[in-house]
Amino acid sequence: MQTERLQSLALQVEQDLEKINYATKEWSPPILHDGEKALDVAIIGGGQGGLATSFALRRIGLHNVEVFERAPEGGAGPWVTFARMITLRTPKHVTGPDLGIPSLTPRSWFEARYGEQAWRDLDKIDRKDWQAYLDWFRDTLRLPVVHDHALEGVEWEGGLLHLTFRRANGETHTVRARKLVLATGIEGCGEWYVPPFIRDALSSSLYAHTHQEIDFEALRGKRIGVLGGGASAFDNAATALEAGAGSVALCIRRQELPRINPYRWMENAGFLAHFPALPDLTRWRFMRRIFDLNQPPPQDTFWRCSRHDNFSFHPGTPWLSAREEESGIAVTTPQGEMKFDFVIIGTGFIIDFTKRPETAGFAESVAIWRDKFTAPEGEESVVLGTYPYLGAHSQFLPRDAADPKAEMLASIYNFTFAATPSMGLSGASISGMRFGVERLARSLANDLFVQDGEKHLESLLSYETEELVSLGKPDEQAP
Repeated sequence: MQTERLQSLALQVEQDLEKINYATKEWSPPILHDGEKALDVAIIGGGQGGLATSFALRRIGLHNVEVFERAPEGGAGPWVTFARMITLRTPKHVTGPDLGIPSLTPRSWFEARYGEQAWRDLDKIDRKDWQAYLDWFRDTLRLPVVHDHALEGVEWEGGLLHLTFRRANGETHTVRARKLVLATGIEGCGEWYVPPFIRDALSSSLYAHTHQEIDFEALRGKRIGVLGGGASAFDNAATALEAGAGSVALCIRRQELPRINPYRWMENAGFLAHFPALPDLTRWRFMRRIFDLNQPPPQDTFWRCSRHDNFSFHPGTPWLSAREEESGIAVTTPQGEMKFDFVIIGTGFIIDFTKRPETAGFAESVAIWRDKFTAPEGEESVVLGTYPYLGAHSQFLPRDAADPKAEMLASIYNFTFAATPSMGLSGASISGMRFGVERLARSLANDLFVQDGEKHLESLLSYETEELVSLGKPDEQAP
């Protein structure tokens, strides 16, 4: 019955899209390189952002698009890989990649799978259900996703991007594209961060970052330390407790855990749609406030930890150093030493283009905020200054306008979390996806159409399809 309802919903999607398919036919003229057609757009990342962007481009007539995902099928995104929350952190009513098509919404999918009452009873969507929804979304729309393709280099030649991919079997090949979208997730312009005093002092078997694979069963009965106060840190702490850890101590640098979630404020159409149009100083002040507030863990996530008597929470307890001992790990804090058998690091990520194979080849050319903007005294932010300073269409800009890579950068669009200071919520956020995806798709279409403006003019000048075929009376028409 469930399968039949989902199949019926997929048919409804097809019918809905057919009803609104005006002006969705392909309009971009093909570009040939060595006899092969170059892609109009190559999208790197087969998670929610990449899938939604592919769909948005098709809806506005850009069909010569492919999505490349480095993971095998079923492994894109965090939801069934390293995410350890039980449910999404966003409210259930937040729409995602559907782009306003009711039959494509998470709610329609959920009701088809579990029933309308189940949706009414639901608080937040299970992360595994979200992945199942994304899989259904991809399959229903027959989106062009190629798995086991890792982008290892980007070069510019003859007005085209030359993208070098490595397949799972080690073979490499080149794909040509006119435009490139990086939809590579929250760490897509850098790397997950492990403090040097952990990385340099401890054996890799004694710690893991929250994004890594962790054998929680092996932590049964052990003393676990968790560094970081974000939702992922609490998710991992809870997972360890539920797996039977002897004790879990979660430590944060701040004196108090953040309680206000600025993302809930940001969920309004004004901010989501128009933030990129604000002047630099206003955008800077918005983001400085948002970054300072940070996000608290959801209430149910905190309770998931605090319901365990062997969980302890330590605010105002930064870790200063760590060392290995025969009995485990000793961590120095301002309140004294703490002893653990294993530590989990929830310190987020850093922006560093040299750390990603997709961006390493042009990392030194990319403009970041500190290159283009000087904050007023007292309003500085070292972290914000490291984020890319993007153009109005979310494309990279060069530090130096005379840089020979400037033309290439103009064809590369950032749809990762790193776009946030320039573009607001967009690539790595369900909350901002609909607005961010539509803005990105329109930008890509705009740039391609303008680039081919003369070709489109030539097409019009040579257009000779007659619509008026008779100058006689209606009854004089030939049979």
